[in-house]
Amino acid sequence: MKFKKMSLLFAAGVLAMTTVAGCGGSKNASDGTSSSTQNQAASGDGTVDIEVWGTNIGYKPVTKGSKLYEFYKEKLGVGVINPYVEWNGGTNYLNQLNLKIAANEMPDLFVPQQGIEDNLAKNGAVADLTDLLPKYAPNVLKAIPEDMWNVVKANDPTGQGRIFYIPNVVEYGRYASMIRQDWLDKLGLAMPKTQDEYVKVLEAFRDKDPNGNGQKDELPTGGREQARWMDHLFAMYGVAMFEGYPEWDIYDGELTYSAVTPNMKAALEFIAKLYKEGLIDKESLLNTKDKWEGKIQSDKVGNYFHWVEQGNLVFENLYKNTGVKAEYSVLPLPQVEGYQGFYTMKKFANPGWVVKNNKDEKKLMATLKLLNNMYDKNNWKDLYLGVEGMHYTMKDGKAVKLPDDKSTQENQILNPATGVATLDMTTDLFNSTASEDNKWAIDQVTRNMQEAQKYAKDIAGDGMPTSIYDGFPDINNRTLYVEYATKIILGQYPISKFDEFVDKWNKSGGEEVTKRAREWYAKVQKQN
Repeated sequence: MKFKKMSLLFAAGVLAMTTVAGCGGSKNASDGTSSSTQNQAASGDGTVDIEVWGTNIGYKPVTKGSKLYEFYKEKLGVGVINPYVEWNGGTNYLNQLNLKIAANEMPDLFVPQQGIEDNLAKNGAVADLTDLLPKYAPNVLKAIPEDMWNVVKANDPTGQGRIFYIPNVVEYGRYASMIRQDWLDKLGLAMPKTQDEYVKVLEAFRDKDPNGNGQKDELPTGGREQARWMDHLFAMYGVAMFEGYPEWDIYDGELTYSAVTPNMKAALEFIAKLYKEGLIDKESLLNTKDKWEGKIQSDKVGNYFHWVEQGNLVFENLYKNTGVKAEYSVLPLPQVEGYQGFYTMKKFANPGWVVKNNKDEKKLMATLKLLNNMYDKNNWKDLYLGVEGMHYTMKDGKAVKLPDDKSTQENQILNPATGVATLDMTTDLFNSTASEDNKWAIDQVTRNMQEAQKYAKDIAGDGMPTSIYDGFPDINNRTLYVEYATKIILGQYPISKFDEFVDKWNKSGGEEVTKRAREWYAKVQKQN
């Protein structure tokens, strides 16, 4: 199928699923160019510019001729254009990406979301990297362990064992529950070790004004819409959960979707009790990313769940907003009798990058050149530091990171610390570039990163492709789960309705999806 015809068909499917306002004009993609004047094949000096899309949580875009553009051009030999696309937990980003694809204006290099790479690979819209990486980007192959590539090949939606995306690799536990150590100290409370002790701490946070503003406006804990980012409340029951998405792990000796397990039922019953008693933020199921983080950074939240390594952004912004240098510790997983708790660790994180199957040879080669240089370990510290004067400064001959400032800093879209990460590498980057002004925050982060490893567990479903959900989009989107979970938490449904959810889930495709998941797991086990 020719690319033009394929993209029109794909566009119809995308627009049928996505209703979002606003997108620029389109242009036929068969010549490999975009309607954007910034995204031309080559600049006047011969530099090839490519458009890169990925996570941006509020930083300035990278535009042609900007400081970060010039830095990437000098360091990587390619011009990088990174337009601002609101992330919003990935939801808005995916909507805008789908519209961009539908308009035949697919970025040259981008982070896929929610399994769209499968359809793009089947339709020939993204490049088959199997033979391209060894020839043009060998550093990518070297940087990622062979067992990870085996999973990528097992996930090939064409069934031919090809490589259609570059995985994110995180070789340590990135997530944990963070608790205000200074609040515990002020109230004379020990770190809770059991669930009962944890509940008593939440009650104290609610009732005893630990932030000392006299308003009793503290939120003991909470999360975000769709019952996300409150994984710590599920984790103590051994529920495999990743950023609020139920995952697959071994239960009763078989690979099973955690959302339909007795563990999940017990967790929801507990969370509903916390909600009823005002021990979690009443707006937890309404909070957007910005709203929830705003509460944390306003000195109001006693306990939250997130990336431990991004704690310095939270601590520094809280200090900037309130003048309080908050002290955080990792909350040990509260013990619940009959359950083995853990925080889900996925070494094989979500697909990191896909490359447009570009008919413009210059752009395709430039994209591969960019990847090869980006995955060159000799460049990693420079890419982490960014632009002098914007992202870091020199002090006494040492490069030190500047405080987080979204109003002045361009988005470091090519940061190796987020894509090929080891604990030693990440903590070394943090410690070696910390300034005296933010050392207090970095010291907390690196200490807490070490502590978080005690509670991290790699799950059996690590690396599972979204293709197991083909034909069952509601299961992939967690539609039924979110409905029942939120209503149980809010008290609109009794916990007995959980059994109804499991029955509906199985009958609406869950049995077939489980069969596919277990077949995939058997195949991966055989390869490894």
